[in-house]
Amino acid sequence: MNPRRLNSSLLLAATIVGVAITGCVVGPNYQRPATATPPPAFKELPPPNPPNGTWKQAQPSDAALKGKWWEIYNDRQLNALQDKVAVSNQTLKAAAAQYLQAREQVRVARANYYPTLTAGPAVSRQQTSANVPSATKGLTYGTFSLQGQALWEPDLWGQVRRTVEQARANAQASAADLANVELSLRSELAMDYFELRGLDTQKELLDTTVASDLDYLQLTQVRFKGGVSTEVDVAQAETQYQSVKAQAIDVGVARAQFEHAIATLIGVPASSFSLPPMPLTLALPTIPAGVPSELLERRPDIAGAERRTDAANAQIGIAIAAYYPNVTLNGGGGFESQTIGTWIQGPSALWALGASAVETLFDAGRRHALTAQARDAYDQQTANYRQSVLNAFQEVEDNLAALRILNDEAATQTAAVNASERSLAISTNRYKGGVTTYLEVLTAQTTQLTNQRTQADITTRQFAASVQLIKALGGGWDTSQLPPM
Repeated sequence: MNPRRLNSSLLLAATIVGVAITGCVVGPNYQRPATATPPPAFKELPPPNPPNGTWKQAQPSDAALKGKWWEIYNDRQLNALQDKVAVSNQTLKAAAAQYLQAREQVRVARANYYPTLTAGPAVSRQQTSANVPSATKGLTYGTFSLQGQALWEPDLWGQVRRTVEQARANAQASAADLANVELSLRSELAMDYFELRGLDTQKELLDTTVASDLDYLQLTQVRFKGGVSTEVDVAQAETQYQSVKAQAIDVGVARAQFEHAIATLIGVPASSFSLPPMPLTLALPTIPAGVPSELLERRPDIAGAERRTDAANAQIGIAIAAYYPNVTLNGGGGFESQTIGTWIQGPSALWALGASAVETLFDAGRRHALTAQARDAYDQQTANYRQSVLNAFQEVEDNLAALRILNDEAATQTAAVNASERSLAISTNRYKGGVTTYLEVLTAQTTQLTNQRTQADITTRQFAASVQLIKALGGGWDTSQLPPM
C-alpha cells in the first residue's frame, strides 16, 4: 500500500478516535424529578411538653435508627432469629442474585467502549474447476493462514455512554430492591415474633383464668351440696370454666401458624422449628422518627424508584442516538502462504484497514416511535417515583398515629382492667355472703376476661405498629449504601 495512503488512513482513524472520546452525548441529562415539598415535621408526631413551654423536633445522631434496628427491642431471642435471615432466607438470596446480575450488566455495557479483537489460524485444501476459463483451472492447492481482526464502533453520539448510565442506574435500583426485600423480611419476622409472644400472653392469661374459674366451680359445688346455691349456679360456673378452657386451646392454632411463618423466614423446615412460650412483657421502645425531609434518603423503595427514573431518562438518549449514522472502524492483518515453510515470513504478511458509516434513511417512523415510547416510559417512572414518596409519607403518618392512639387506648384500657378486677372482687364477696346469685359473678368474670384480653391485644398492636413505623422510616438504611458502580 502507498505510504501516503496509509498515513491518510491512520490520520482518519485517529480523528474518529478523538471525536469518539470527546464526542457529544445526545438526549437529556438526568435531573432528579421534583416531589411534593416535605413538611417541617410529621403531623402525627405528638410534641413533647418541656418546662419552658416550647419544643422542636430533636435530631441527635445517636438517636437515629441503626442498621440492626431490631436490637432496639432488647430481645435476645429476636436478635438470634434476625441473624439467621441473611444466612438462610431463600427470598433474600434470590434478590441478592438478581442484584449481582444487574451489576454484571454494567460490565457488559462498558465493554462496548472498546474494540472487539479476534485471531486464529486456518488451514484449507482447495481444487478449482477444470471447466472454467482461468489460468488456475483444475489446480489443487492448500493455504495456511494466521489472521487477526479488530472491529470498533466509536461512541460518537453517546449511545454507549447512555447505555452504561442506564445499566448503572438499573444496578443501583436492584441494590435498593435488595435492601427493601431485606427490610420487608426482617420487619415481617419481627411482627410475627411479637404476634406469637402476644398470643403467649393471651395463653398465660387464659390459663390463669381457667384455674380461677375452676376454683369458682368448686365453690358453687360446695355451696350447692350445702344447700346454699342452686344447681343453676353450678351449671353456669361449669359453662364459664369449659368456655375459657376452649379459648385457651384455640390460641394454639394461630400460635402454630406464626411459628411456622417464622421458620420459613429464617430458612428452616417448619417441622423442625419451635419457640418456647414467652409472654410479651418487653418495654415498648421509643422510635426516632427524624424529620420528613430525611425520608427521601432513608427509604430503599424510594431510592429504587428514583434510580429507575434515571435509567428511563438514559433510554431517551439511546433512542435519539439511532437518528445518527453508525460509524465502524475495522482492521485486520496476519500471514498467509501455500506452504507451511513460508507461512510466518515477511512476504506472507497481509493487512487491511477500513471504515464505514451507515445512516438509516427510511424506517417508517420506527425511530420516532421508539423515542416517543422512551419519553413516555420516563414520564411513567417519574410518576411512580413521586407516588412512592407520597406513599412513604402516608405510611409514616399512619403508624405514628397508630402508636399515639394505641398509647392513649392502653392507658384507658388499664383503668378498665383495674375496674373490672374490683367489680369481680365485690361480686364474689356478695355471692359468698348470699346477697346475690352467681349470675352477677359470671358477668363480672366475663367482663374482666374481655378487658384483660383487650389489654393484651393492644400491647401486641403497639409492638406491631412500632415495627411498621421502623419499616416506613427505612429501617436505618440510607442512599449512601447504594453501590457507586
